[in-house]
Amino acid sequence: TCSRKQAVVSTQSTGGFGAIGIGAISQCLYNVDPGEAAIIFDKFVGVKSNVYGEGTHMKIPFIQEPIIFDIKSRPRSVPVTTGSKDLQTVNLTLRILFHPDPTLLPSIYTNIGLDFDERILPSIVDEVLKSVVAKYDASELITQRDAVSNNVADDLTNRAETFGIFLDDISITHLTFGSDFARAVESKQVAQQEAERSRYFVEKAEFEKKAAITSAEGDAEAAKMLSDAFDKVGDSLIELRKMEAAEDIAANLAGSRNVVYLPKDKGMLLNLPA
Repeated sequence: TCSRKQAVVSTQSTGGFGAIGIGAISQCLYNVDPGEAAIIFDKFVGVKSNVYGEGTHMKIPFIQEPIIFDIKSRPRSVPVTTGSKDLQTVNLTLRILFHPDPTLLPSIYTNIGLDFDERILPSIVDEVLKSVVAKYDASELITQRDAVSNNVADDLTNRAETFGIFLDDISITHLTFGSDFARAVESKQVAQQEAERSRYFVEKAEFEKKAAITSAEGDAEAAKMLSDAFDKVGDSLIELRKMEAAEDIAANLAGSRNVVYLPKDKGMLLNLPA
């Protein structure tokens, strides 16, 4: 009986030491998942310069603490209201894909913190957009949108890299203007339509004028030709025109039932008894 009790106590002791050992080992290990990176904060020396990639790593329990960063590309949209070169209100929204520079994670954590995107991106986007948009008129922001996007991308990329942030993609997803500009555009469109309408009427009047001149010149030429004909043939042409007219009149009257032909130089009375 005593040996059995000793065996049970020995087994319980071994199990207890095993659990303690497993717990101690787990306190010395930490995991870094894919798409993440870790740095170590040491309570004696502060943030260490080493950066650890995915996998399982060692640490000193209660002295060292891992700080995990998400280093995958993440989207963020930043709205900005600014002014153009001609003092028009411009509303823009910039969408960016970003990730931190893994080699600079210790510096980013020390100087900015884990929420580096909240602290840095809105301020530098606002700064760069205001600087670039101020170089263009409102109309140029529309007609030269590609150039504006390229300038924003170049300036913002350089600015973000000074904070250890890489920008994978930058695009302007929203661009509108204030109500004053909208009214100005509408007024301009109305003025252009009125100008086109006036131009149409001017061109129409000019065409009608040319047509009238051409017609008058034709009438004058026809009159001149008739005059020249009269000078050449005298009254013969007039007599010919009379004969042609008489033929036309006789042809029209011949077809009418109410017309009676009477012989010339004949009496019109019937031979009635006296």
